Amino acid sequence: MHCRTIGSFIHIIKGSLGTGIMAMPLAFKNGGLIFGSIGTVVICALYANFVHLLVNTSQKACKRSQVPMLGFSATAKDVFSNGPPAVRPYTSYASGFIDSMMVVDSFLTACLYIVFIAKSLQDVLRYQLQLDWDTRIYIVLLLIPLLIIVQVRKLKHLVPFTAIASGLIVTAIGISLYFIFSAEFDLSSKAMWPEWSNLPSFISTVLFAISGINTVLPVENNMKHPKYFLRPFGVMQSAFGCLTVLYAITGFFGYAQYGEDTKASITLNLPSDNGWAQSTRLFSAMGILVSLGFSLYVPLEILWPHIATRLAPKRQNCGQITMRSVLAVAMVLTAFVVPEIEPLIGLLGSFSAASLSIMFPVALDVIFRWPDEFGRWRWLLVKDAVLWVFGLFVLIVGTYFSILDIIEIYK
Repeated sequence: MHCRTIGSFIHIIKGSLGTGIMAMPLAFKNGGLIFGSIGTVVICALYANFVHLLVNTSQKACKRSQVPMLGFSATAKDVFSNGPPAVRPYTSYASGFIDSMMVVDSFLTACLYIVFIAKSLQDVLRYQLQLDWDTRIYIVLLLIPLLIIVQVRKLKHLVPFTAIASGLIVTAIGISLYFIFSAEFDLSSKAMWPEWSNLPSFISTVLFAISGINTVLPVENNMKHPKYFLRPFGVMQSAFGCLTVLYAITGFFGYAQYGEDTKASITLNLPSDNGWAQSTRLFSAMGILVSLGFSLYVPLEILWPHIATRLAPKRQNCGQITMRSVLAVAMVLTAFVVPEIEPLIGLLGSFSAASLSIMFPVALDVIFRWPDEFGRWRWLLVKDAVLWVFGLFVLIVGTYFSILDIIEIYK
């Protein structure tokens, strides 16, 4: 990989590497060791294909319209407006829907991160200081650093934070794997295959873990040499190859060690009376915290133009600060209402990832190629149709079960 693409590689890794990898043992708990291993590789490979479809369509749309770069919603607008006559009236709806979904997805992801950080801090301080505080107290306290972090506005200024966050999370994963491998495994008591009722949860969790579609085009658009993104062994293939290996190892051996006691985050399974285990919770919590600015970069970029047009130039800076602060408060309030990790993981994996990472990239590829660019026997159209139906299945079934899980919290 070219040295000039290292920053982009780090951003793509961090765009997907978060609390998701800590939840991979939970995915294997729902999927079983054999099916989980195969399914993780397949889903990660499929996701890489969806990313390739989106970036390739965006690049071709840029070339056709002779513009230097297009974001996700701008790509949809270009593709729909230049597509078959039947879809052109829906151009504004398509771009608006994508923008809305990206804001919702990033918002819910940040809420999940806040809950994860709060639970990690709660576990450490409960053992170290005997503080028996509710998770919601820690969620409220996180508002203070969050109000500061969200004020970083430029992507290039977020690179150091992203690198630090990736380092902290990889360190936490390394220590977690040390504890996982430090005891013998008893595979005889572990499930090898999933129950049908657990299959949607497995797919949703893996999709949540690997998904980072919001950050793909902003990273590719900010590269000095975008050709390195899709080329063989370029940014995309290298990043998702590393992520797939990390996810499969963490998920397989995490579930093999903890079995049915596996929690939503593997760090929560580590012993509370061990200093290294406590440091793992702190490393992962701090890594997620400093990366929140990057996680919120895309939704803030989407929201700001709608607000900026209503403000006088001298009020722009104050408007930026207010918008970012209001978003931080809204995320803390949402996390306060749903202070659990598992239901949010399922909801994000099924509702957000299925629509943004699967259904829309596939739909844009079909519309751009229509009617004559599907290859011999129109095999590309058949492939896209199968993938779109798969995304629809995940969206409907996964979201249904996730909402039931959230309702169960308040029974």
